[in-house]
Amino acid sequence: MKTDQANILRERTHDLLKKAHIAITPQEKENIEIADFGLNDIENVGIQVVVYVNTDRYCAKELVMFPRQICPEHRHPVIDDKNIGKQETFRCRWGEAYLYIQGEPTPNPKAKVPEKYKKFLNIWKEVILRPGDQYTLPPNSLHWFQAGDKGAILSEFSSRSIDETDVWSDPRIDRIPKYE
Repeated sequence: MKTDQANILRERTHDLLKKAHIAITPQEKENIEIADFGLNDIENVGIQVVVYVNTDRYCAKELVMFPRQICPEHRHPVIDDKNIGKQETFRCRWGEAYLYIQGEPTPNPKAKVPEKYKKFLNIWKEVILRPGDQYTLPPNSLHWFQAGDKGAILSEFSSRSIDETDVWSDPRIDRIPKYE
């Protein structure tokens, strides 16, 4: 992704945060991570991330999603004896998000997925998150999510985040953004 495009997307992300009355510092705004997962289709697949803290003990982030944007199916695996994988809680701050987890598939889920991505989404038990709702995933849980029609902002509270170790159902995914 070109740096100019990333900067435009940072502004758009900041606008959504302001709309939701979530204040961030100028430094946090400058460091908003624009993740297109290496697919170069940010309007359909991607996520914008504000990291507040990420230490060996815990992590706090804002996950900002544009309308109908998808964070692809993945899990946070066991790393070693001391790290059994990331446990995370998502709390909806603004908009609506559809979280998909393992379990009995939901009839008529709310997700609207472009055909070319459907083959990489294997779980369909739906948890709808609206402002104030939250859901906690245990470590190593397969999941994916999509923002609703207006977009969504989710606060993530978790154990340490080591994004480069995530396991993705779509083998094309490259989690760490590359800016030109």
